[in-house]
Amino acid sequence: MSIRVLVTDDHSVVRKGIRMLLEDEPDIQIVGEASDGDEAVALLSGVDTDVLLLDITMPRMSGIDTLKVVSEKYPRVRTLLFSMHNNPDYILKAVQHGAAGYLLKDTGQEEILKAVRTVVDGDLYYPPNASSVIIRHLVLPNSIQRKHEVSTSQPKGPSIWNRITAREAQILTCLIDGMSSPEIADRFGISPNTVANQRASIIRKVGVKNTVDLIRIALEDKTR
Repeated sequence: MSIRVLVTDDHSVVRKGIRMLLEDEPDIQIVGEASDGDEAVALLSGVDTDVLLLDITMPRMSGIDTLKVVSEKYPRVRTLLFSMHNNPDYILKAVQHGAAGYLLKDTGQEEILKAVRTVVDGDLYYPPNASSVIIRHLVLPNSIQRKHEVSTSQPKGPSIWNRITAREAQILTCLIDGMSSPEIADRFGISPNTVANQRASIIRKVGVKNTVDLIRIALEDKTR
């Protein structure tokens, strides 16, 4: 079954370029193009879409504002944000409002394809330059604050690492390193479905909602 992609950018040349990069792939189908956020939201109501490629800086409704609407109205759609700049504010807002990934516009074809296929499998795709911003601005400050709150309130509960199996710990370490399910599967000689099941098991045991929260708490536990 093809991955259905909707491309949204206010520049027709950019949309055409992305279409040329993706449309020859046998597992990807371009289901539409939008020139702004309003048009993208309108198209999503009538076009079955798996992945929304979304420019951040657009007139009328910005990419971030569009992301907020899409995350609320179409939670099944996985949104990949595009930007000309590795802007920390954009990256942090992308995470906070539910983007599945973040790419720079000068990203090559191979990485774009990898990102699309990664997010449609339920993983996140934030390349190292974006991941470092997330860790520096979200994970580490939260870790310090959480560590202080725990130390001044109640006794610490068991670490995440003591609640999961040895294989799940290996999977979690790979997730922290930014690896996708196919990459983890290749490393351990297992199927991507097995990786997805084990990730779901870890999330269930820890009691969080998504992989981002899982990684944050896992990193916090490592600082105990």
